[in-house]
Amino acid sequence: MSKKQYMWLDGKFVESGSASVNILTHSLQYGSGMFEGIRAYKTKRGTAIFRLKEHAKRFMRTAKILNMPLGITERQLEHAVISTIRKNGLEECYIRPFAFYDDSGIGLGVIGKKVSVAVAAIPFGSYFGNRAKGITCKVSSWNRISSNILPPQAKASGNYANSILASLEAKKAGAEEAILTTAAGYVAEGPGENIFLVEDGRLVTPSKESDILLGITRASIITLAEELGIIIEERLVHREELYTCDELFFCGTAAEVTPIVSVDSRKVGGGTPGPITKLISDKFFAVARGEASNYAKWLTYL
Repeated sequence: MSKKQYMWLDGKFVESGSASVNILTHSLQYGSGMFEGIRAYKTKRGTAIFRLKEHAKRFMRTAKILNMPLGITERQLEHAVISTIRKNGLEECYIRPFAFYDDSGIGLGVIGKKVSVAVAAIPFGSYFGNRAKGITCKVSSWNRISSNILPPQAKASGNYANSILASLEAKKAGAEEAILTTAAGYVAEGPGENIFLVEDGRLVTPSKESDILLGITRASIITLAEELGIIIEERLVHREELYTCDELFFCGTAAEVTPIVSVDSRKVGGGTPGPITKLISDKFFAVARGEASNYAKWLTYL
């Protein structure tokens, strides 16, 4: 018999299979929900959540951008995440806090509607399968959303229709993931990942002006690269740089550090994951698994 899984919902635990909403729920109809993605890793000291406080802060920031009254504090959300992992007895997992308008009335208006908050935790491995091998990408015909359309700095559910369309297009064309550009043609990010290029030993990543989500893993990679003595450039990135750079990789909570070995059927570098990507990846996983004491503050142990 499979082990029961539990979800935290408005302060109580319910079996995941028993959690339900009306088919007319506002956030299901209109994409008006919001979420976070967090990982917990197995370490020698037990399970550790990677940068929980930063994720909780971003969850609250998204709510503020969307003007969505959550009814919980950052500290309460952190407690809910920890409790959900413990309740499910998980050593390594992906955690999904989610807030939604729990109201089945027809119409776009949200003022006065009930907001529910849920936290799920599930076992989760590599997002792209054989991460060490690297993945292939295609530049999407869909542009990344911008602040005059939808707020890129919010992890709003509706924003990800943009990501889904881009990813679907790439996969139907035979690539494993998409890369989105801005309306002006500059590189933005993947459907659910930030992107880094290696050019002549420097690490280059699109800046805030490229309508990116300011990822927590992205910020972590920048800090780790600086410690490793790698020069960082945050700037506008031209599409053709994807074809001529020495190395390329995605990063994100789900993607972790994933090498990109080709873009639009053009090999990146030698067509295999490069040495700087590996150096950064090894450093990232050492930190996430509690093997770097100077980054202990990034981990919340159960």
